[in-house]
Amino acid sequence: MENVPLVSVITINYNQSAVTAQLLESLNNLTYKNKEVFVIDNGSPTDNPDWLQDDFPWISLVKTGKNLGFAGGNNIGISKSKGDYLLFINNDTEVPPGFLEPLVEFMEKEKMAGMVSPKIKFHWDPTLIQYAGFTRMTNYTVRNKAIGYKSKDTGLYDSISETNSVHGAAMIVKREVVEKIGPMPDLYFLYYEEHDWAQMAKRAGYKLFYNPDSFILHKESVSTGKESPLKTYYLNRGRLIYTLRNTYGCKMLISIAFQFLVSLPKNSLLFLTKRDFPNLRAYWKAYLWILYNYKQVLMQKQQS
Repeated sequence: MENVPLVSVITINYNQSAVTAQLLESLNNLTYKNKEVFVIDNGSPTDNPDWLQDDFPWISLVKTGKNLGFAGGNNIGISKSKGDYLLFINNDTEVPPGFLEPLVEFMEKEKMAGMVSPKIKFHWDPTLIQYAGFTRMTNYTVRNKAIGYKSKDTGLYDSISETNSVHGAAMIVKREVVEKIGPMPDLYFLYYEEHDWAQMAKRAGYKLFYNPDSFILHKESVSTGKESPLKTYYLNRGRLIYTLRNTYGCKMLISIAFQFLVSLPKNSLLFLTKRDFPNLRAYWKAYLWILYNYKQVLMQKQQS
């Protein structure tokens, strides 16, 4: 298609072929036709995804053979793709037919836009917003908040704006950004990698945007309050890695001190009070990991 940029759509599948198929059905209805779609199966142990290739012959199913994590799987997709733009999208989402045009048109017009996320609404209630941009990551607690989270979609968040980070559930990235800063930092495995990548793009001179002219529906539920040990481990490990890679000097020392001397005892006590020993072990495991691997993390920081 002449003068219409090629968009490479990349999604990760892990033991959720039926969920991924629902995303693919919505992608099949996109009015933007110049696209290629990669489904990266991250070594699904009990759910054979081969039927996806049969039912959706226009996709490229890539089987990694092992779980490479969010960043590792997406990086495989990057290596296979040819698009001028790369759309990274969670498999537990669905998109409306006109989803891609506003994102591509905006990035074509805004030359310094490196990464853009659309408005994200909850699939179970499309009147509720999950994401309308991110606040700044706090220096010491290393947490941010999704703007508009759980707010009614009344039009309050309908203006395109710069944002402090993009959302891993849906983000479109210019090919030239990847060529300049490299692929996603895969030492995270899960959580915080998109925030780190976004900061790398900002340091390279690009801008991050929230564009509500496009939206997706995300099936993640606000009711999943209980933390699994897997999430506890990777979320806290990711936060510590992000701290080492994206803070400097006194700010980094104070942040690390805060997390070890305030967060660690406080949250350990909470887990003990609840007698939640699996999450307590996962939490300590994250902190022990950073103690054993901080030199490796700092070395990669110097290279990024």
